[in-house]
Amino acid sequence: MAKKNQNPHLDPEKFRDALATVREDGKRNWVYPKKVSGLFYKYRSYLSWLLLAILFAGPFIQVDGRPYMLFNIFERKFIIFGAAFWPQDTHLLIFLLLIFFLFIILFTVVFGRVWCGWACPQTLFMEMVFRKIEYAIEGDANQQRTLNQGPWNSEKIWKKGLKISIFALISLLIGHLVMAYLIGIDQVKEIVTQPPSAHLAGFIGLIAFSGIFMFIFSWFREQACLVVCPYGRLQGVLLDDNSINVMYDYVRGEPRSPIRKNEVEAAPKGDCIDCGLCVQVCPTGIDIRNGTQMECVNCTACIDACDEVMVKVERPKGLIRYASENSIKQGFQKLITGRVKGYVVVLVILIAAFVALIATRADLEGTITRFPGMTYQAREGGMVSNLYNITLINKTFEPQSVTIESLAEGMKVEIVGDMNWVLEPQSKFEGRFFLVREQAEVKVPQEKVLLRLAAEGEEFEEIETNFMAPVGAQNN
Repeated sequence: MAKKNQNPHLDPEKFRDALATVREDGKRNWVYPKKVSGLFYKYRSYLSWLLLAILFAGPFIQVDGRPYMLFNIFERKFIIFGAAFWPQDTHLLIFLLLIFFLFIILFTVVFGRVWCGWACPQTLFMEMVFRKIEYAIEGDANQQRTLNQGPWNSEKIWKKGLKISIFALISLLIGHLVMAYLIGIDQVKEIVTQPPSAHLAGFIGLIAFSGIFMFIFSWFREQACLVVCPYGRLQGVLLDDNSINVMYDYVRGEPRSPIRKNEVEAAPKGDCIDCGLCVQVCPTGIDIRNGTQMECVNCTACIDACDEVMVKVERPKGLIRYASENSIKQGFQKLITGRVKGYVVVLVILIAAFVALIATRADLEGTITRFPGMTYQAREGGMVSNLYNITLINKTFEPQSVTIESLAEGMKVEIVGDMNWVLEPQSKFEGRFFLVREQAEVKVPQEKVLLRLAAEGEEFEEIETNFMAPVGAQNN
């Protein structure tokens, strides 16, 4: 319920003493948001359908037989907008993450938590999928509350069973979607079309992800935003008086007073009639009239509810609206501040550096290390050898034939196994080879050797390694 006649400027911190979702005894206060309708909700629904369609279509989008988006943390392989990133590209991923986080910071400084209310997957699924199913089966907020507090009769068993069954099916679908982004749609198809024993790890992953999403959307709900997600807590350092947020216009709305028939106004009243609808529709249970709060996800439900009331009482819309503290308090809005300009400059620098690194990135990379636990091997005929491991990464979308040769005089390369190193597109290859020379030619115990790697006859990298062997007899 709304707190009656509480002016946030007389007691500005009282509402921060407790979470709206926690009762005084420490137990959870279950939130039953009232069904909302209105202009913002309609456009949020349209955008949600579009974003959900893109999200579910993502794993199926392929370019020349390869995924357009892949986040394979198990093989440390990422494909972002068709460009592949391997462990050797960690610096590029770091730049990409820095650009992403700085963009989020810049966007939040200017527009607040618009992302949370309009595009966050948690909000999309919770408010636009699971919540709508709940409304369709159990009814509006008061009906849900009555049903939950009532006895387990046939109606409650039927409604709860139907809701949980649908929630479980959707959670399974989301779990499969997440796995498709992690391992690729083709591997997910293999897992679901073959017995669990054939892909036990993948099967366990699908069940685990599905169970997590079932837990979040059926029970944890808004707590994911209030307790787990760190984004809300960042508001305290990111937002300022010029940031756009869902705000209550206290200048126009205070003092609050309900409308009563045949009442003579003894003092000026604000436009807020203290109906409490803005609190009843809030999915996190807060009172937006208390000002900017960590729990607010900028979902605009309170805007739609308040606008509907303002129309009925013949007062202007926008008592709750997208605004900044300065625009309400001083009547003007300033978006481009010195702080925003600073963030923009840093963001442009990071983007330029990222583009430069992408432009100079090698399509083929190799790593050579000595075989662990071995020094050298004495051979017949006065020869001596060292064993090496080689890892080759093909970042191109074409097969590559790789050769290796030593640039050190008298040093030969002997490949272990298949003599032809052919790298499939977007693949990693691991092999072994020996470096061999006559021991009589060894002049130092540890010699620097330069190796040349070439693809299709064209050099792409030179790698320096060490060759260890006893000094030749004639040099003793």
